[in-house]
Amino acid sequence: MITTPKPSAITSEAILESLSRAVEQELDRKRRLGHYYVTSENGEIVFHGEDAPTTKSSEPKAAR
Repeated sequence: MITTPKPSAITSEAILESLSRAVEQELDRKRRLGHYYVTSENGEIVFHGEDAPTTKSSEPKAAR
């Protein structure tokens, strides 16, 4: 009889850790390249970085 080992269970903690690591790596890459990035803080959109758009120019344009 041949048995195959059961795959290890992936926990939600492992998934969250992996996603957090991936986000940190991407944000670090953007910082090194001089690109801005966008986050949401307290329900507000926040631009980060030296080349980030200003608040006035980042407002959505009216629908035509």
